[in-house]
Amino acid sequence: MKALLVFLTLIFISWISLAQSVADRPKIGLTLSGGGAKGLAHIGILKAIDSAGLKIDYITGTSMGAVIGSLYAIGYSGDTLEKITRNINWDPLLSNQSGLRNLFMEEKDEYAKYDIELPWVNNNFKIATGFLEAQELWLKLSELYFPVTDIKDFSKFNIPFRAIATDVANGEAVVLQNGEITSAIRSSMAIPSVFTAVHYDNKLLVDGGISRNFPVRDVKEMGADYVIGSMVSNGLLPPDKVKNVIQLLLQIAFFREAEDTKSEVPLCDLYIPFDLSKYNMGSFTDAKAIVEKGIDEGRKLYPRFKQLADSLTAIYGSQEIPTRRLPEQKKVLINEYEVTGLENTTRAFFINTMNFKINREYSASQLNEMVRQAFGTRYYTRIVYALKQKGDGRYKIVFDVAENPLTYLKAGVHYNRYSGIGIIGNITSRNLILSNSRSMATINVGESFRVRGEHLQYLGRLKKFGLTLKAQFDNFDVISHEQSKQAGLYKQSFLEISEKLHYSPSRSFTIGAGHRFERIQYTPQLSTGFEFKGRNYFSTLFGYLKYNTLDRNVFPRKGIKAEAEFGGVMAQNANMEFLVNGEPISNPDSLPISTEPYLRTTLSAEAYAPLGGKWTAFLNLQGGVNFNYTKNVMNEFIVGGMTNLFRNQVLFAGLQEGALYTPAMATIQGGLRMPLFNGAYMTGRANILFNNFISKSEFFSYEDFYSGYGLTFSYNFALGPLDLSLMYCDQTRKLQSYINLGIPF
Repeated sequence: MKALLVFLTLIFISWISLAQSVADRPKIGLTLSGGGAKGLAHIGILKAIDSAGLKIDYITGTSMGAVIGSLYAIGYSGDTLEKITRNINWDPLLSNQSGLRNLFMEEKDEYAKYDIELPWVNNNFKIATGFLEAQELWLKLSELYFPVTDIKDFSKFNIPFRAIATDVANGEAVVLQNGEITSAIRSSMAIPSVFTAVHYDNKLLVDGGISRNFPVRDVKEMGADYVIGSMVSNGLLPPDKVKNVIQLLLQIAFFREAEDTKSEVPLCDLYIPFDLSKYNMGSFTDAKAIVEKGIDEGRKLYPRFKQLADSLTAIYGSQEIPTRRLPEQKKVLINEYEVTGLENTTRAFFINTMNFKINREYSASQLNEMVRQAFGTRYYTRIVYALKQKGDGRYKIVFDVAENPLTYLKAGVHYNRYSGIGIIGNITSRNLILSNSRSMATINVGESFRVRGEHLQYLGRLKKFGLTLKAQFDNFDVISHEQSKQAGLYKQSFLEISEKLHYSPSRSFTIGAGHRFERIQYTPQLSTGFEFKGRNYFSTLFGYLKYNTLDRNVFPRKGIKAEAEFGGVMAQNANMEFLVNGEPISNPDSLPISTEPYLRTTLSAEAYAPLGGKWTAFLNLQGGVNFNYTKNVMNEFIVGGMTNLFRNQVLFAGLQEGALYTPAMATIQGGLRMPLFNGAYMTGRANILFNNFISKSEFFSYEDFYSGYGLTFSYNFALGPLDLSLMYCDQTRKLQSYINLGIPF
């Protein structure tokens, strides 16, 4: 009995000593600097820390360091962060673009079409505090932080955390330690002139790198006894590297930060400087290479981390590190909602476009998808949500909305050898005539003249019904060809007035019916051989359907876009005169023109699929038939060209625009596109044309089969995509060049 008492006493004394040792254990702090894309290198350090079994007690970070640090603090491991980073598509995250699939069908063709888009507010242009609101970035952060949606005090994360932002009002550093973690992190990374500033806790905040890019003092204030500091920023650029306005603004903005860092570095017990001078803050296309740099550095540091962890364990005893630190992701039951920031749209419009309903459970991905649906209406520039726990497992969701201005002035440039150079101007206004509407006017001034007005009116609770009214006038030169050689020059004037009613059961499909009035007039400018002059006008009643799941309009990587129309052309009013070498023919009755009604159908489809690596395969189909069209005129399909420019055009690599006129045809084109470097592509394509089936014109005589090929170098830059092509046709045996700059009217 006495021996047992002594044994228990010794165990109790040992337990007390161990408890005191653990309590006295030094606290390890980790500070991660800002640096934009270069901040992804921090992940390699976290992987090494995890492998060494070293427990981190406090974390501070700025900008990208705040992103990586906060995710590690809430429970993501270094390995998980690496996987997330490698799978991220950075392009949509770092843009103001929504996924094309989220837009209303009638909005897709106009989306991201212009080089310049300026909001018009109170008779003035409104300039934002940065270029990027980055809605998709907001949503990605919301998804990643969803497991800690209940935690508003950052010190209660698995590892206590603080982020740094800068107050626009006075330039002072603001320590973010409570509130909505998504907004806090977005504030900390709001690089001036790049990202818009963020309203947070009654302050307007921007990137913390301006005031404190390396917040070592803050992790020591939290209680850290030993600080590991990871620095990916290379400081100010040398004068010869400051080559544009953005770099100059950033250089000025970070003057103060450079001085502050000098006082922060000596506070580190283990300072880890990275040499990432070949990269810059925007090098997200090099994300994988930057992560690898971090992993390489982590391997070098692993022995030091392991030695530190083993030494602490030897002196103070082992300290358990949970294998899973991240709270389990779950759905939340939402029984109440609030919407703030609405002025031009109603709460009902906002909620209905999301199809949001209360007393239902939602996951992060479901909430994000609903937000994308509302964003896709084009009425909103930013939609952020916060979840507030009400008890009993129920939540209130608060949507903080920033609306787009109702009116935008837009501009672009387009050049094509066929249409010439043109400056395109557009004004788009929403709710101008009625609510839930879009009205716009577009003009092309240059070697060709075009003007179009359109009003789109959404109908119904979910805005699935719509009415579109359109008027367009074109005046441009048309080159005719004979055996692939230029044969004549016409001046074409074209007027269209149309109305259509449509229904969209989803964001990818529309079915509708309408009426279209068209008036076409040809006037010869250069007389050679047989030609005609005069005008024709007619009406068409039609039904149509559209399907569009493309991921983007320019250089799509995946998806299908298809449009089919079937209609009846009513009796025409033609007034035509046939000429030979500029003189009227002697017997005009020998070439009678039919004005009888006829049926007409068209089909256009394109499909894209990513292959291994970054290659993209595509297949395009075009077909059209004017039934019983042997003696009709001025509604032929016009074959040639590689860019859609005008009505009835059929694209064909190997022939210039206007090379063939036909009442019935079908084309098939296939090809591969490969990236060369950032923004640059090489595309190869081959196509075939089946001509003159079902209907054959008495006025035009072309071969029944054509085949052609094209090789295109493309570069997507500030004025829009530039395409430089070589193309060849087996039947004409001519190698021709083709140039297109920008997106046409």
